[in-house]
Amino acid sequence: MTRAAVLPALGTPLRVQDIEIPDPGPGRVRVRLAAAGVCHSDLSLSNGTLRQPVPAVLGHEGSGTVTAVGDGVTGVAPGDAVVLNWAPSCGRCHYCGLGEPWLCAKAGDAAALPYATLTADGSALYPGLGTAAFAEETVVPAHAVLPLPDGVPLTDGALLGCAVLTGYGAVHHSAQVRPGESVAVFGIGGVGLAVLQAARLAGAGTIVAVDVSPGKEELARAAGATEFVLTGDGTGTGDPAKRIRALTGGHGADAAIECVGRADTIRAAWSATRRGGRTTVVGIGGKDQQVTFSALELFYFGRTLSGCVYGNSDPARDLPVLAEHIRAGRLDPSALVTERIGLDGIPAAFDAMLAGRGGRALVVF
Repeated sequence: MTRAAVLPALGTPLRVQDIEIPDPGPGRVRVRLAAAGVCHSDLSLSNGTLRQPVPAVLGHEGSGTVTAVGDGVTGVAPGDAVVLNWAPSCGRCHYCGLGEPWLCAKAGDAAALPYATLTADGSALYPGLGTAAFAEETVVPAHAVLPLPDGVPLTDGALLGCAVLTGYGAVHHSAQVRPGESVAVFGIGGVGLAVLQAARLAGAGTIVAVDVSPGKEELARAAGATEFVLTGDGTGTGDPAKRIRALTGGHGADAAIECVGRADTIRAAWSATRRGGRTTVVGIGGKDQQVTFSALELFYFGRTLSGCVYGNSDPARDLPVLAEHIRAGRLDPSALVTERIGLDGIPAAFDAMLAGRGGRALVVF
């Protein structure tokens, strides 16, 4: 028996309940969680923006220690520290064959299969994004765990599983920021803070953080922002695109990275990008969030607009790189965390995300 934050139905509050997790079968691994980040994607799963069978145990940004392995598992053993991989690639589909494992057609298969049961009535539970990290323990496919590199604290390892990997990849793989370029980052939550750190690591010159909350300025500057633009409710600094153009010689940012997933912020990020620049959308929006562009501006500005899934990253390749930056002090996952909570604090963390408060909340077991 283990404790978990259970989503009984879409749009309902999470409830901490006892669940039963089976011993790992062939090709599966049981992990005792050390920490789990509360990501906006979990909120999107809970309200139906992203598809998720219910009842479910959410949580996908996690780290922990292997306690048992099933038959045929050779990559990890009991006692190993690991990072959960919520989008494990199959290595066989069309996209994996193209060298794009972040688009793997099979990555979400585990989320559609029950993995545990409620202790109270034996009803089946589904794992959020295949990982179910909002629990003291979980069972996942063996290819959904990655060894935690040496020198990275176990609790920090949770953030490598989503926020840090996504933020680093958005800058280095998708936007491909070069030294001296200007970068605008829209939305300074956990991922936005990771993007700022990655932009600084890439050697960007002017780094503009954009958010609706004045309380984010100190966090943003500590993460690498050289400028902060307040926007949103009429008390800020007006049109963020105009401000960003003013801060970048009148041209606009070489790269703008949107971490919110709203039509207005995507549009603002696009408008803040210089002619010929790159706009990267990391935030996950709903189907109702429609973004409009005119045919003339698409031609005239010559900008590139691209989506970015999991930072366009290959975790097996990128985790060792991130670990080296962490060991050298160039990246600091713990700086993304503004609150450490227990399982019962997750609903309040969801409310804080909706209100635009803080960075990453981290569940520590």
